[in-house]
Amino acid sequence: MSQQQSTLKQPVTFSGIGLHSGNRVNMTFLPAPANAGIRFRRVDLEDKPEVEAKVDLVSQTNRSTTIAKGHVKVQTVEHILAAFAGAEIDNAIVELDANEPPIADGSAREYCRLIQQAGTIPQTERREPYRVTAPIELIQGETTMAVFPHDGFRITCTSADKAGRFTQHYSLDLTPESWLKELSHARTFCFYEEIEYLIKHGLIRGGSLENAVVIREDAVLTTEPMRYPEEFVRHKMLDIIGDLSLLGRPIQGHVIAVKPSHSSNCELARLIQAQMRKPLEVMQTFTPPPVAEKEKPASSSSAAIHPGKDSENIVRDGATLDTMQVMQVLPHRYPFLMVDRVTKIEGNRVVAMKNVTINEPYFQGHFPGHPIMPGVLQLEAIAQVAGILMLRQAENSGKIAYFMSAESVKWRKPVRPGDVLIIDVELTKSRGKIGKAKGTCLVDNEIVSEADVTFMLVDR
Repeated sequence: MSQQQSTLKQPVTFSGIGLHSGNRVNMTFLPAPANAGIRFRRVDLEDKPEVEAKVDLVSQTNRSTTIAKGHVKVQTVEHILAAFAGAEIDNAIVELDANEPPIADGSAREYCRLIQQAGTIPQTERREPYRVTAPIELIQGETTMAVFPHDGFRITCTSADKAGRFTQHYSLDLTPESWLKELSHARTFCFYEEIEYLIKHGLIRGGSLENAVVIREDAVLTTEPMRYPEEFVRHKMLDIIGDLSLLGRPIQGHVIAVKPSHSSNCELARLIQAQMRKPLEVMQTFTPPPVAEKEKPASSSSAAIHPGKDSENIVRDGATLDTMQVMQVLPHRYPFLMVDRVTKIEGNRVVAMKNVTINEPYFQGHFPGHPIMPGVLQLEAIAQVAGILMLRQAENSGKIAYFMSAESVKWRKPVRPGDVLIIDVELTKSRGKIGKAKGTCLVDNEIVSEADVTFMLVDR
């Protein structure tokens, strides 16, 4: 992957039929300055408003991906976005005189041809791919998607309809060359029984066998031979590339998808974005402190607490930990240390407390005049206490525990300044590198929140 951002050398124009409207659409690809990203400009509207290709602006994902800003929307953006992402184009403007681009032949082939015709030029600013730091998993109905840390960008995908027809599987490391050769020509497809619904809801007024493959029972209806042996799943991968590009940055990770959809693609993009936005302390939710050089004995008669002291010596059954000892086990510091004291250590169970004071920095904005502790910080407190449990084991010393997921999360009552939050966590499963724990937060013996958390240990 190039280290520099790139854009188009010159404008290039294409006209065709819109999939939804069936009307003729004129489209122009234009160069854009560094850090501008991909933008869609509606030249048919007053003041020529623009909609940035960002996942935060996704407004609809039924059969295609729509982005919108206020009353301005652009439909079916995924194929164009895939073409730019596949060609490693970071910045461009797409001018349209309608609310959708021309569908062309239902693949990204025509858009790739336009990019080649326009040519590309490097820009001075650096491209900054996001490297996925911890596994992310998403389950939506029949769809399962996950992304794992990986040196490049790889997609492994399985597609099938509800009846299991035309089940296909394909895996590919994405480069500009592999994108152009192996994925960009894959056409969109639908099942014959879906057509009535699509026509009724005005979704394919411009649809035809010229721009889609139709599957009817065991037959494939198309105007030309299949372009790839696994054309259906390859088109699903094309959609994944386009939808994930809404992050605004290339990603380094291995995406695994089973029966993906635009809805799940965009939701996975949101989950990746959430990981991107976490500060380092949260991405590495639990990690043992670095071993410090041995300090000189304290001059007083009391024993000094040394940050490098092995945590398993203090995290033992029957022990309690004050704040300084908690910081020997957890790396978190202000304002992200959510544990003031550990009051009980008993087998696979730890009970800790957090004094919630009006001085907490988050109360300034959550909410002015009505301060409430954010629920996600209660979840963070559970995760930190679970980290104390997992990292007390000698064999886990020196490892990092990545917070992978939270399930059965419930927030029952608000937590306010002056409350003492009791965090009760039990390790329910520990197998190899994966640990699971059940946590409950209480105030005055009443449950205020609860969750099941999963994490994975990795070497530092």
